[in-house]
Amino acid sequence: MAGTRRTTGRTETFTAEERAAMKERAQEVKASARRSSRADKAAEDEAAVVAKIAEMQDADRVMAERIHAVVKENAPGLAPKLWYGMPAYAKEGKVVCFFQSAEKFNARYATFGFNDKADLDEGTMWPTAFALTKLTAADEERIGELVKRAAG
Repeated sequence: MAGTRRTTGRTETFTAEERAAMKERAQEVKASARRSSRADKAAEDEAAVVAKIAEMQDADRVMAERIHAVVKENAPGLAPKLWYGMPAYAKEGKVVCFFQSAEKFNARYATFGFNDKADLDEGTMWPTAFALTKLTAADEERIGELVKRAAG
């Protein structure tokens, strides 16, 4: 997560954006614990992701909508869920990939990233996140290939 940490004396503090993301994550965990059936949880998780995407500013919202569609099309086994207030996609309950809007941490660009559960290892070094300013058809194809591998 991007953000600038402030150090005051000997104590390191979190930025307002980081604190907000942590609060969102706590709310996500509480909401998940209250749900009854697996089908209800999946439906509510996807609805929460779609709602979060709808709240985004125009450029990020358009990219997030396309990424959501690309992930669902290419990796239907990944379950949409919110993760620190960001749209994410999980396998067996563990987040595999996520979309971070530029606005989330006052960044210059949005990112689409992968956690180690994605297992996209290529040699001794590989990218785990991609900066996004817009999505082309080629970008969508590449993301589709990566999420297929990540879901495998």
